[in-house]
Amino acid sequence: MTRSHPHPHSLPHPSRRALLGGAALTAFAVATGAGAGTANAATGTRTATTTGGGAGGGTWPTEFPLPNGFLPEGIAIGRKPYAYMGSRANGAIYRTDLRTGEGGILFAGGTGLIAVGLKLDHDGLLYVAGNTGVARTHDSRTGEVVATHQLSEPTGHFINDVTLLGDRAWFTDSRAAALYGVPRGRTGTVKTLPLTGDWVQLPDVNNANGIVGTPDGRALIVVKSTPGELYNVNLRTGRAIKITLVGAANVVNGDGLYRIGRTLYVVQNRLNLISVFHLDSKATTATLTGTITDPRFDVPTTAARFGNRLYLVNARFTSPQTPETTFTGVAVPI
Repeated sequence: MTRSHPHPHSLPHPSRRALLGGAALTAFAVATGAGAGTANAATGTRTATTTGGGAGGGTWPTEFPLPNGFLPEGIAIGRKPYAYMGSRANGAIYRTDLRTGEGGILFAGGTGLIAVGLKLDHDGLLYVAGNTGVARTHDSRTGEVVATHQLSEPTGHFINDVTLLGDRAWFTDSRAAALYGVPRGRTGTVKTLPLTGDWVQLPDVNNANGIVGTPDGRALIVVKSTPGELYNVNLRTGRAIKITLVGAANVVNGDGLYRIGRTLYVVQNRLNLISVFHLDSKATTATLTGTITDPRFDVPTTAARFGNRLYLVNARFTSPQTPETTFTGVAVPI
């Protein structure tokens, strides 16, 4: 794993501080259990070998298999050590025990179904972005479909990712300038929130992709994959303000987002990279504080956290997408 720290200022989480110099990097590796590695003080990069130190105090695997041909993209983790991953092939959902790396099919999927972004709620409901204008809610214990929501017309739309904020699950549409708010729970009316302000919808490319709430819970952060921008979206009006990036020209190929406090992780899929930003108090400026790469990355798309790790799925977009194609999930320390 390679970590680059171009901006050595403090973050809310000590393990993400930019530590330059051989002695400081050695101390960092010992303190966090991140593994042995080599450091280049001149460039501020660190290459480490990830060890099996578990998020729960044991030795948990840092890589696990998914079924051949599964075509994963989304991953969700709740309070328990289980990862839920969705299939672009048929909408199936696979659940892995993070303690062992072993898993199985929770929901078998079906013809015409797709599962991309996922989020797990505290009540056990799993919200799934279904691409073709659809969002689904599943029971995470049984896999049963609890509700299906038709958010838009089935064609010309790409319901891509989801986050939980307030009383709604908010879904992005990569092919339309709108977000959709599905009530958390089993009933309620879907809200469509048109994107205005600085938002300019581009034709024939993926626009809105990953989504998270702001630290104060009053707005949403959306990544626009093309041309690689971040936006702060007002929950009431849909007005989008382009977030100023400091230390990075863009977040091209931005896919999944994950936030811990004011630290924002942006997964840049085809770059095999996670860019780490520090948000200002209003979440209108994002300063690059480091990057994370790993030789096991093979077009990672989205990330979820358990303990001191981020877990990601390798979508392998640049490899043949066949029933025999192998897929994995991987973990990196944070």
